[in-house]
Amino acid sequence: MEHVKCLIIGSGPAGYTAAIYASRANLKPVEYCGLLTGGQLTQTTMVENFPGYPQGVLGGQMMNDIREQAERFGADIRDGIITKVDFSKAPYKVTTEEGVEIEADTVIIATGASAKYLGLDDEKKYNGMGVSACATCDGFFYRKKTVAVVGGGDTACEDALYLAGLAKKVYLIVRKPFLRASKVMQERVMNAENIEVLFEHNTIGLYGEKNGVEGAHLVKRRGEADEEKVDIQIDGFFLAIGHKPNSDVFKEWLETDEVGYIKTIDGTPRTKIPGVFVAGDVADPVYRQAITAAASGCKAALEAERYLLNK
Repeated sequence: MEHVKCLIIGSGPAGYTAAIYASRANLKPVEYCGLLTGGQLTQTTMVENFPGYPQGVLGGQMMNDIREQAERFGADIRDGIITKVDFSKAPYKVTTEEGVEIEADTVIIATGASAKYLGLDDEKKYNGMGVSACATCDGFFYRKKTVAVVGGGDTACEDALYLAGLAKKVYLIVRKPFLRASKVMQERVMNAENIEVLFEHNTIGLYGEKNGVEGAHLVKRRGEADEEKVDIQIDGFFLAIGHKPNSDVFKEWLETDEVGYIKTIDGTPRTKIPGVFVAGDVADPVYRQAITAAASGCKAALEAERYLLNK
């Protein structure tokens, strides 16, 4: 069985940054990239708010750059998925999808969270061409344009308000006849002059030519006697119906909240199991920004180094 000092599960800015700092600390990290090598940023177009890229950079290119930096310091980065873990005692054991077993003195979990989608074929068709699950990542590209946000909770309202500060017009598409958001968020949305809330509407498709999304096909009061099909012209389509933390494989051993985010100790990367740390938005949705995810990866690696030094 292979034995490593530091095993990193997951990639993206959190995982790759953890690999950089763990490598520089001579922890000789092994990193398994997971389902989506490079994380969700590989599905984003231009990133303009990450330090070091004054002209902006494509999300996939930025992830390649950070990965190369980690590999330059000796990180062993592998494609593959961890399907089983045993945190009952140190060294901790993990098993890959191919049945390979590894034991590790420390583990950094950076598996991220996956955005929830409606399940439309058009979401895949226009991914990166008008469809986004991150308003703060991609909203900048829709200044003075018309966009739609899907959802009725606090996140959807926050995204709609954020986009309202950039876009000419924002449609908020809500499948229920009411908003689920907090009262203060509801009031802000309803009072925003350039936000139009479309209650009891469901999105059934998107349309557009080669350049991307140009509109959305909606159904108002679907299944009712007065059901009506409605088309809206938009330049961007934002999903805000939640994220699912990729934490299922760890739930037997680690505490999670009601959504599935892994609980940490006092805002640190530490978990209740000594030597097991968490980085990125598998622990907290605030890390959905690349810079904060990278910072959390750095902290996790430093905690792993401190843990090994004190053993």
